[in-house]
Amino acid sequence: MTDSRMPVLLENVSFRYDGRWILEDVSLQIEEKDFLGVVGPNGSGKSTLLKLILGLRNPQQGRVLVYGNRPGETQGWIGYVPQHLAFDRSFPVSVTDVVLMGRLGRTRGLRRYRPEDRSAAIEALRDVGIESLRERGIGTLSGGELQRVFIARALVSNPKLLILDEPTTGVDIGTEKAIYELLKELNRKMTIVLVTHELNFVSAYVKRVACLDRRLVCHPTDEVPSSLYDSLYLAPIKMVRHDHDLDA
Repeated sequence: MTDSRMPVLLENVSFRYDGRWILEDVSLQIEEKDFLGVVGPNGSGKSTLLKLILGLRNPQQGRVLVYGNRPGETQGWIGYVPQHLAFDRSFPVSVTDVVLMGRLGRTRGLRRYRPEDRSAAIEALRDVGIESLRERGIGTLSGGELQRVFIARALVSNPKLLILDEPTTGVDIGTEKAIYELLKELNRKMTIVLVTHELNFVSAYVKRVACLDRRLVCHPTDEVPSSLYDSLYLAPIKMVRHDHDLDA
């Protein structure tokens, strides 16, 4: 019997696109309150793995379960922050309005947002530390502030599982550290799956690392062999822990 408390279960999953296998025989269990970092070279299947969990793709072989259900049956249980979110920053919309978009699946038809939707938006903004920006126009925000807005939008439905696809792309190192600290705090109450290329930050925040290049090998963070990273990236990779303050 499948344990419905397990956030994600992949069993012998393979996915093919345009005649080419993107993922081959991938098995993965993600436990409650896990913080999993997914790493691998470009084209290794990382985004495809996320799409399978989200129910945006179906495997040709194997099965994917999210809390014991098919991924498409878990609306509201998953918060998702995509890698490149197309967004016109000149559009006259406030931070709160953007976060409220994450409640669209919970509203009925074309009705206006309910008071509980707005309360949830304010709480999500508070969780990511930018409640004071709620009335600001989206075009006035810095890159780091904008990324927090998108994380708040993913949180506003009160998900059990948060999935992020390279959330620190294009931000400076100080903002990057702040976002990872935020995710570490959020991990106290939810499961997190994170695709990243920032190996120098991974070891200080995630609990396990899934190394993916069509096939998947998963390790606790402190047991990842450097030779495995070398084989994935075709070049020596030096793991750097960031347990100390960056300014030290």
